[in-house]
Amino acid sequence: MATTAPATGAREGSTDTPGAPMTHRQIMEALSGLLLGMFVAILSSTIVSNALPQIISDLGGGQSAYTWVVTAALLSMTATTPLWGKLADLFSKKLLVQIALVIYVAGSVVAGLSQNTGMLIACRVVQGIGVGGLTALSQIILAAMIAPRERGRYSGYLGAVFAVATVGGPLLGGVITDTDWLGWRWCFYVGVPFALIALLVLQKTLKLPVVKREVKVDWAGAFFISAAVSLLLVWVTFAGDKYDWMSWQTAVMVGGSIALGAIFVLVESKAAEPIIPLRLFRNRTIALASTASLFVGVAMFAGTVFFSQYFQLARNESPTMSGVLTIPMIGGLFVSSTVSGMIITKTGRWKAWLVSGGALAAGGLGLLGTIRYDTAYWHIAIFMAVLGLGLGMMMQNLVLCTQNQVAPADLGAASSVVTFFRSLGGAIGVSALGAVMAHRVTDYVKDGLAELGPKAAAAMGQGGGGGIPDMDKLPAPIRTVMESAYGHGVGDVFLYSAPFALLAFLVTLFIKEVALKSNTVKADDGQAVKAEDEQAVKA
Repeated sequence: MATTAPATGAREGSTDTPGAPMTHRQIMEALSGLLLGMFVAILSSTIVSNALPQIISDLGGGQSAYTWVVTAALLSMTATTPLWGKLADLFSKKLLVQIALVIYVAGSVVAGLSQNTGMLIACRVVQGIGVGGLTALSQIILAAMIAPRERGRYSGYLGAVFAVATVGGPLLGGVITDTDWLGWRWCFYVGVPFALIALLVLQKTLKLPVVKREVKVDWAGAFFISAAVSLLLVWVTFAGDKYDWMSWQTAVMVGGSIALGAIFVLVESKAAEPIIPLRLFRNRTIALASTASLFVGVAMFAGTVFFSQYFQLARNESPTMSGVLTIPMIGGLFVSSTVSGMIITKTGRWKAWLVSGGALAAGGLGLLGTIRYDTAYWHIAIFMAVLGLGLGMMMQNLVLCTQNQVAPADLGAASSVVTFFRSLGGAIGVSALGAVMAHRVTDYVKDGLAELGPKAAAAMGQGGGGGIPDMDKLPAPIRTVMESAYGHGVGDVFLYSAPFALLAFLVTLFIKEVALKSNTVKADDGQAVKAEDEQAVKA
């Protein structure tokens, strides 16, 4: 008969009496390598943000390539997150997080050698697989070691690391890009030493028992969910450009994605060890938290991806300054994630933070939807801070409320489900919004050049053909048109993102609050687990 590891796994891996609470020092030692690995994962996503305009220009790509460099990593991260989560329920979590780090290092080294956008996008896929493992496993290992009531405190640490990597990444990427003797390729190399250090620290400090059970990995489920998501993103990216939104290509791709999704559901319903156990969605909290995460993903990635284009192309800032100017958003995220984690630990109550976060995120995106290339920066700073506060209150707490309502045996799968939907929302959002922005910018450029007269319209090919323009090489009047077009285009992206954040807010209103448990639950206590599962489903 298959057995499962107790939720107090880290305690059994320590020298203390099994079941005895870990001290704060013991927990932090065990989490040190994990936090470093999480830092590497976030850094890989953010460090290229301010370097991307220069990268795409050097490699000869356009707006579509710009979007896909981001989307490729999100796609592979999204598709593999449920698989990492399921593997965490079956194999050594320590070994898995180390494997994820190795995959990340391999993808990063080759990405730095890219000679064209196609090669770079392929390497970003490999990076995304590793980052998916690091992102999912960090939440899973945290939950395996710490009781839900105390977890809010340590989730705050994860949020703080997220904030530091998010603000540090663009700054570091900008400095590297602006430094002549380094260049943008070092944006991919710089995370490698951190990953190698994380490997060594994890080997020494992270002690979790290895689950001994019969292993059945749902490879069919992994294939069909990856195929369904990939086909959907390909359609979103090229619709309206390579073919019309209402066309036979759209019918084939959307219909194919729906069919693949239906096959995935069928496979999961019959699999012995499904990647995403469908029974989890009978729990209202998990179903609603997953839905909210989908919408939050759109808001979160829209905020981090398109700011670099706004500051560099609409306001002519350097890559370094682009990172500096986004500090208000990251500061808000840092403060809200840390403070909410501490208060949740003291009170055991989390719903008010979720609801407030949804309202702030929707409001922040709505305000950002009004920005143009000449909007006063202090207005933008306030709008970014509001968005950051909202995202910080939502991201970690959606995972926390989910983990609070599942048995230890399902901890990995449940945690990765929420992360999966957040990444899926981000991938779809970046693809769709990137396509929308490309079209809006082209339209605004045409309108602006038309106002300048026939001679200016002849320069259309320089800025409106889908490439990323070099603003310094444009004549002053045309440059103003281009800056205005990008400023207005990015504003439209934020405006279109706001309804998704509003939907996330509305969904959180229906999540029933269940106070966080003060103790971890032992998985070998079958009756207790069963009772809690039944109670969670009813909730």
